[in-house]
Order: sequence, then structure tokens, then C-alpha cells
Amino acid sequence: MARTITVSEEAYEALRRLKREGESYSQLILRLARGEEERRRRLLSLFGAWSDLGEEEARELLAELRREWRSWRA
Repeated sequence: MARTITVSEEAYEALRRLKREGESYSQLILRLARGEEERRRRLLSLFGAWSDLGEEEARELLAELRREWRSWRA
């Protein structure tokens, strides 16, 4: 069963740019939605990953991350 949806011109152009040759808009939307679901699963899998760090180790790690972030942005 097919459904009709309305999107803005801006949304249509964004989708058109992402659409692969031979891919339908339904296939494109499913590909994007599945990719987002996978990103969420990967992010959720990281929760608690540092729970075994001590307070001092966590502070040192965060300080190092901040230093690296500043050098990367510079």
C-alpha cells in the first residue's frame, strides 16, 4: 500500500541529493531511517562504558579529551 506525504521544497531537494541512481524515494527514506536506528543502537551500547573508571581516572581522561578537542579545533 502506498502513502502520500508532503515535504517542503527544501526537504525534497535534500532527499533528491541523497537519492542514489535507481533508488526510489521509499528506498531512500528506509535507508536513512535504518541508518539512524543503527546510530542510536551504537550510541546506546556506549552508555556505562566508563562506569568502571575511578574518579581520578575519569578526570584525567576528560582532561585529555578536552586538550585533544582544543588542538583538533585549532
